[in-house]
Amino acid sequence: MIGTLGAVVLDCPDPKALAAFYAEVLGGTVEEEDETWVDLNRDGQRLSFQLAPDHRAPSWPDPERPQQFHLDIAVPRAGFEAAEQRVLELGATLLEGDLDGARNWRVYADPAGHPFCLCAC
Repeated sequence: MIGTLGAVVLDCPDPKALAAFYAEVLGGTVEEEDETWVDLNRDGQRLSFQLAPDHRAPSWPDPERPQQFHLDIAVPRAGFEAAEQRVLELGATLLEGDLDGARNWRVYADPAGHPFCLCAC
């Protein structure tokens, strides 16, 4: 082993706002280093947000602006619909549904356009 993963970092136009979005979705503590870098700390797990003034959001599923990565967020099946409603209220956009129940995930874009999935477990 060479090292351990320190953080996953998302480029975005507003690090503080995107950290607040994910804090509502995942829980944790927002720790603002400065206007260019904000961490969401979840008991040692870090999701970080870096200022990218010229950020171009991925376009789902356009290969000209691919997603490059996405986050899978596990949600109890019984609370799946409520979880969807909440992420939409927080500013997420539904990109792709669950194909009328044929699969156990739905694809969304966060407020900066990064794709993520809510996955029923």
